[in-house]
Amino acid sequence: RQPEKLVILGGGYIAVEFANIFLGLGTDVTLVYRGQEILQGFDDDLRKSLHEQMSAKGMSVRCRETFQEVRQKPGGGFEAELDNGEVLDADEILLAIGRKPNTENLGCEKAGVELDQRGAVKVDDYSRTNVENIYAVGDITNRLQLTPVAIHEAMCFVETVFKNNAKKPDYESVPTAVFSQPEIGTVGLTEAEAARRFDEVAIYKTDFKPMKHTLSGRNERTVMKIVVDQATERVLGVHILGSDAAEIAQVLGIAVKAGLTKSHFDETMALHPSGAEELVTMYEPTYVLRKGERIAA
Repeated sequence: RQPEKLVILGGGYIAVEFANIFLGLGTDVTLVYRGQEILQGFDDDLRKSLHEQMSAKGMSVRCRETFQEVRQKPGGGFEAELDNGEVLDADEILLAIGRKPNTENLGCEKAGVELDQRGAVKVDDYSRTNVENIYAVGDITNRLQLTPVAIHEAMCFVETVFKNNAKKPDYESVPTAVFSQPEIGTVGLTEAEAARRFDEVAIYKTDFKPMKHTLSGRNERTVMKIVVDQATERVLGVHILGSDAAEIAQVLGIAVKAGLTKSHFDETMALHPSGAEELVTMYEPTYVLRKGERIAA
C-alpha cells in the first residue's frame, strides 16, 4: 500500500533516492536530516541544487533537524516528534540513517580479530586483519560501502593471495551515483577535497536548463563541474547533476583513472545536441582556488 504521507529520516543516498521515488509516485514526502545539507561527501553545488529542485517539486526537506520520538497512533499511522517540538503526521516512517557491520556473534573476538568502534573489521591496505591468514573485504570493513568496491576488493585479494601479485584496492577514482530526480553522477575528488590536497585548483562549472525541458515544461536544471590541478592540468574529478548522470560518470571514470588532462577534454569533439557536450566545451575556468581560497580565474 502506497502511503499518502511519508516521513524519511536520513540524508544519505538511500534516503534521497527513496524520497524521490515516493515523491514521483505522488506521496507527500518529508525528508528530515540532522546535518547542514543532504548528501554529505558529495559536491556542495550539486547537493544544494538537488535540494532546491526537490523542494520545488513539493518535497519538504528539513535539514538541521532530527527525531526526538516516534509514536504509533491508535487508529493507524505515526507521529514523529522533532527535536524542536514540532510533530509530523505520517502513514509510514522510513529510517535511512546508515548501516553498521554485522559482526556480532561472528566470533571475531574469539579469533582475536580486531574491530573498530563501529564493529567493523580493521584491515590494512591489502585487506589483511591483525590475525595471520584472516582477510576481510566488503561492507564489513566499512571502507566504502558499494557493491562494485566489494567486488574490486575481492579481486585484489585473489591477486595478492593466490596469484602472488600484491595488489591493493584503489579508492581514488570510484564512480558513484545517486539515483535521484535528477540524478547525480560523480567520480574523483570534489572541489573541497582537491583544495585540501593541491595548492591551486581550477574549477570549470556550468548550470543550464536542458534543451528537452524547454518542451517538457519541467524546471529541472543540470549542473556540471570539472576539478583540475592547475600545475599539471590533470582532471581530478567530474561532478554532474542531471539526466543520465550515472551513465556519464561511469565513462568519465576511465578518463579520471587514466589521468587525462583538461587539454584532452578540450581537444575532444563535442556531440551535439547533448548535455554531455558541455564537458568538452568549458574552455575557461569559472574560478580558481589557491591554498583553498577562491580567486578570480
